[in-house]
Amino acid sequence: MSRPPANPSPAPVVLALPFAGRWLAGNSPARRVPSHGTDLLGERYAIDFTGVDDRGRTAAHRDWGTFFGTEPPERFFAFGRPVLAPAAGVVVDVHDGEVDHVARRSQLALVPYALGQASRLRQGVGAIAGNYVVIALAEGVGYVAIVHLRAGSVRVRAGEAVDTGQPLAECGNSGNSTQPHVHVQVMDSPDLSIARGVPLAFRRYREWPAGVKHPERREVGIPGEGAIVELIVEPML
Repeated sequence: MSRPPANPSPAPVVLALPFAGRWLAGNSPARRVPSHGTDLLGERYAIDFTGVDDRGRTAAHRDWGTFFGTEPPERFFAFGRPVLAPAAGVVVDVHDGEVDHVARRSQLALVPYALGQASRLRQGVGAIAGNYVVIALAEGVGYVAIVHLRAGSVRVRAGEAVDTGQPLAECGNSGNSTQPHVHVQVMDSPDLSIARGVPLAFRRYREWPAGVKHPERREVGIPGEGAIVELIVEPML
């Protein structure tokens, strides 16, 4: 007797990129699912974006800390960049007040940090997500979480309606983050501690796939691992 076919994944929730400028995609669900290696905290289809300059660098400066220790988060291009609402909806949860940690590019600093992962998980959602905003999307299609925001930068509150592109906060290095970046995920619940991940995609952006010099326009897609992306701003008529 043949086995019944597996249930197909639900259609992805299509968002706008939550920032301007160029950003490097990492831990992309285009590469693997679960994208972050776990289904915990609604992360199954999550994706990370690290701000870069026109040369694809995450920071302009290197010193001994880059190779052997830690670095201040202010050194990185992403830190303090505006984070925008990726869709219209209503803010249902906001958390602020977690500190922005030092950054780690050095393998010597990354190894002990990785070993502390289980301990941070036991401390609760704030220790992993840092500062975050959760938005209930229109038409009940799910909830989008924007995570690792800069301490003290959140500009919205629970119950507030937001439009696509509205400033929410600034990129930070709070929670379980080794370098300032924006973590985006869609979930079936506003409670990160019990949420399950929902597939996502993004609309209207340029993508420079890893190793490719010229961008490709995407009407809807999921940025590939190591790709650089940039929101397409349509001219006003």
